[in-house]
Amino acid sequence: MPRDVDERKKRKALRKIRKAAMLAEQGLGPPLSDWEKQFLEEVEERIEKFGSAFHDLEKGGADEALSSLQYVKLREIDKKARGKGKSGFKSKSGFKKKPAPRIRQVDEDVELEPIPAPPEPKGPVLVQAKDLPQPKASKSQKSPPKLRVITGGKEN
Repeated sequence: MPRDVDERKKRKALRKIRKAAMLAEQGLGPPLSDWEKQFLEEVEERIEKFGSAFHDLEKGGADEALSSLQYVKLREIDKKARGKGKSGFKSKSGFKKKPAPRIRQVDEDVELEPIPAPPEPKGPVLVQAKDLPQPKASKSQKSPPKLRVITGGKEN
């Protein structure tokens, strides 16, 4: 069942499709793939038959002849047919090396003096027990609490 689509929008879409196909035949750019040729033919056929190339109204406006994604693809095919190529954020000279990350090494600014090693003892060293550090007693190693008798309690 055809949908009521603005006639100007239908003509505009058909004109763009036919112009892209004509430019592709002239060979200004790389040749279109089979899928792209089939896409142009099917979209043109649907617009002529139904007035619109899509059915789901979530994909485009009710009075539009092409869905938003079909319009984007048609623009890509048109650019390819004209020999313009894809546009984007790529550099014009192709792929470049990514710049090295900007990291500052803090250690480069500071000059450290080497720490002298302690002198090595000559022969065996004897250490007496009194010279060793004594471990501190923890709460669990303390003596048990003492029993205190409180006077003035209940008498027998």
